[in-house]
Amino acid sequence: MRTLASRFIILTLCLAVVLSTVAFGTVHGWSLGLFQAGAGLVVFFWYVDAWRSRRLRFSRNVLQLPLLGLLLIGAVQLLPLGAAVSQAVADVSAGEPVRSLSLDPYTTRIVLIQIAALFVYFASSLAFIDTPRRLRLVARTIIIFGFALALFSLMQFFVSPDKIFGLRESTQSLGFGPFINRHHFAGYMELILGLPLGLLLAGGVHRDWRLLYGFSSLVMSIALIMTNSRGGIISLIAEIFFLFAVFVAARWRRAEREGKLDREGRVRLAAVSAGLGAAVLVGILFTALFFGGEESLSRFVGTVNADDPTTGRVHFWQTTLDIIRHHPLTGTGLGAFSVAYPRYDTRGGLYRLEQAHNDYLQVVSDAGILGAVLGLFFLVMLFRMGFARARSKDKFRRGVATGALAGCFAVLVHSFFDFTLHTTSNALLFLLLAALATINGRVEQQPTIEKRRRRRRRRGEGRGEVSSGANHPASLPGETPAAATATVDTTHN
Repeated sequence: MRTLASRFIILTLCLAVVLSTVAFGTVHGWSLGLFQAGAGLVVFFWYVDAWRSRRLRFSRNVLQLPLLGLLLIGAVQLLPLGAAVSQAVADVSAGEPVRSLSLDPYTTRIVLIQIAALFVYFASSLAFIDTPRRLRLVARTIIIFGFALALFSLMQFFVSPDKIFGLRESTQSLGFGPFINRHHFAGYMELILGLPLGLLLAGGVHRDWRLLYGFSSLVMSIALIMTNSRGGIISLIAEIFFLFAVFVAARWRRAEREGKLDREGRVRLAAVSAGLGAAVLVGILFTALFFGGEESLSRFVGTVNADDPTTGRVHFWQTTLDIIRHHPLTGTGLGAFSVAYPRYDTRGGLYRLEQAHNDYLQVVSDAGILGAVLGLFFLVMLFRMGFARARSKDKFRRGVATGALAGCFAVLVHSFFDFTLHTTSNALLFLLLAALATINGRVEQQPTIEKRRRRRRRRGEGRGEVSSGANHPASLPGETPAAATATVDTTHN
């Protein structure tokens, strides 16, 4: 039963993706409040759907467990289990020294609310994207919005690069598109770019639309390169080669099943795939040079400092490792990195650092070893389940799963150098792609009996045979066209 409330949940998910991005990536208090209000709206529609359908829809996808685990760790960090610390990190609301495990309990509470909102969006996407039509709707919405965002951001870059939406100046960092930080825009493009490329490689796009999908991928790639984000360009290269590696593996398995893969075939397949990947990268770079001139890449090279090519990141990472050594089990508190960093900075507070510029180190710093275990479990299960879904016989489903995994892989590579997933819009899109990659067989388009009959007739005509109606019944007794096209839940979440 598909209720009106469930349709509103899908609509709210799509609007959340768009609006959280347009609102400067949702990093300000007012936009965070609207984002959390949207999560509350999803909960309300979820309740209405349960009341109307007489059952509570909830996915058993194990990727939800790490988010629940982070909520539990944050709740424990707020308990008064730690020793009193200096008045410098006192709880402002109480006016007393902090006695919790978190060095910044106020920020930890805010982060907990944000994780809870992200969990609501993630869990609802797993539960309500449950048909092939809804999968297509959400995937195409993301691709169309990504193309429009990239096109607008390029226009803004050439017309008014110093102002966001032509109104707001970005003073603390170099912005791009609606994002205050250009690296976060690059991370957003990495996430979206995998979807159209994955669908093209999987053959999940009708031939009349292939040129449009290819053009949208090119525009998004150019916008990413124009940010001059070194981490973004490295991640783009990693994403393209990830897609072609998955493509080669799929062709390899299919050729082995058909008994057509010999030594010469392996070499040819690997060479062709590597050549295609290199050709795509060269084409993107030359197009970026054509539109942006030599400066589009010279600025990228010029940002490298010969004395410190990491622009201070090595020092940040060394200090973060020192924080981890002193708080190994439960960490310093979710969101408490800016308070913990000055205590262990060997440069006497020369830098005021909000993030570690490495999401992996910061997870361990904020949530300890327990948080690292949860993060590792999430990543292992994401790719394990995603690769299983990428073997689907449904080409669109296979393309979405592969493309979503490629986007997640690219931003995970970027996370070694930056903190793009700390931006709310990027975190939401990452979780939505993780849902699209791992949703079970409900979203796979099952071939109807009529389609099977036409396919068999074509095979018979190709062999010079005449198909017989007796061998291909049009329908089963009592079967309606709706029943013939119904999807089957083949696996469990």
